[in-house]
Amino acid sequence: MDRLTNTVRPYAWGSTTLIPELLGTEPTGEPQAEMWLGAHPGAPSRLDRGSGETALSEVIAADPERELGAATVAKFGPRLPFLLKILAAGAPLSLQVHPDLAQAREGHADEERRSVPVDAPHRNYKDANHKPELICALTPFDGLCGFRPPLEAADLLSGLEVDSLKPYVDLLHAHPEEAALREMLTAVLSADREQMAGTVAEATAAATRLGGAYAPYAVLGHHYPGDPGVIAAMLLNHVRLQPGEAMFLGAGVPHAYISGLGVELMANSDNVLRCGLTPKHVDVPELLRIVKFEPSEPALLRPEGETGEEVYETPIDEFRLSRFDLAPAAAPVSVPAGTPQILLCTAGSVRVGELTLAPGESVFVPAGEMAELSGNGTVFRATVVA
Repeated sequence: MDRLTNTVRPYAWGSTTLIPELLGTEPTGEPQAEMWLGAHPGAPSRLDRGSGETALSEVIAADPERELGAATVAKFGPRLPFLLKILAAGAPLSLQVHPDLAQAREGHADEERRSVPVDAPHRNYKDANHKPELICALTPFDGLCGFRPPLEAADLLSGLEVDSLKPYVDLLHAHPEEAALREMLTAVLSADREQMAGTVAEATAAATRLGGAYAPYAVLGHHYPGDPGVIAAMLLNHVRLQPGEAMFLGAGVPHAYISGLGVELMANSDNVLRCGLTPKHVDVPELLRIVKFEPSEPALLRPEGETGEEVYETPIDEFRLSRFDLAPAAAPVSVPAGTPQILLCTAGSVRVGELTLAPGESVFVPAGEMAELSGNGTVFRATVVA
């Protein structure tokens, strides 16, 4: 197994303190948004097997079957199919959805045929993969996930007592559920931006004054003044995760993270369709094609298991997240072999074989290699279902 060196991405929405607090380092004053653990080409982890640091992506490419195992390569190809992150939101992230696998392949092929540069601001599909994801809270974690029932959203909007929101309230009352949600989101994202900016300002002021259920939307309005995504976000369920709780986000489900520190695990993809809360490109027609316009309860998860490993069950094979809570007097725990895995310490001090990990430190364990955990702390395990 190999100790990993990982890159922290300084996105503007990142917290200046949460990742330094986890790592026990001094804040730099700059945002530290995400630490990436894996083999994504944007910021691959690095390891040293005696001849200097090498990107994990290069190590895997040199001998995929040794590193990933024959079953993983046969099922997912010669690359690590997941990306693990520590995510630290100091400000709300963009309101967004992800495509399913068929949509991603179709969209990517279309943009390739049209020679849209991969780094173009208006490019939607950076790759041909889907991007289901799981976020597990390390601190209290606020987010938005999935559509509310339209009548519930109508009541929320009505409670703001903003006259210019009344046409949107009427839309939510005038159609069956899925049509109402589609009509409402279409109208908000297609509205005159200057007029919408005034509506958002009034709604933000009202949400700030009312507090309670409106507080999360007041936060959005203060961070993104005039952005139509603030009104679109009121269609969604507000979720607060407690440490150890997780939320699964499947294809087509609109969502946004607002604040908190968490462990995030996803399929290895960059495909994002944005709905708002961002200065970046919003492709309204493509977004409306991808969104699932149906009310849904957030898919909240708690870890389950009785053998020392507690698993966050999802319907996805590209990744599997589990957790070990280790006690100093307990016997060492063996980690199942056979698939590639990244082990991440988030609390205490733990030993993985001969290596000692502090919070924020991690190791890559190739397929077929055994690992044994001991110590006093918490370890998250990211792997695949092969």
